[in-house]
Amino acid sequence: MARQRVGAKSDTPGSTPADAHAAAPTPRRSLERVLGGLAAGGPQELDRLIHERVRLGIVSALAVNDSLTFTELRRLLDATDGNLSVHARKLEEGGYLTCHKSFEGRTPKTEYRLTKSGRDALERYLAHMEAIISAVRRD
Repeated sequence: MARQRVGAKSDTPGSTPADAHAAAPTPRRSLERVLGGLAAGGPQELDRLIHERVRLGIVSALAVNDSLTFTELRRLLDATDGNLSVHARKLEEGGYLTCHKSFEGRTPKTEYRLTKSGRDALERYLAHMEAIISAVRRD
């Protein structure tokens, strides 16, 4: 005879809480169904290059500014030099931003600008996120 845990409820003798969980009804709308309804051709993937927090911050900040220096971005995003540098380089390699290095006197100055490709990618990303929010709020 199977032992039942003290305080565990079951409908049938010998069943366990795990058995009850397995028989639980599934939600009306699954995440797959919500995401699958976003595009006629099937679910869209989020742009992983932008989706990371620091990279999204960089692209968003540059979308509302013509350009920002490395120092301005670092302060704005509260990022370390190394962290910001790595993420900015990934965006640059992806064609989402340009980097111009110069000197002001003896001080190096790194300036970033969002490219058209980066702006378009941000618009697609925002539209995708808005569609997800809209789909989830329908219920």
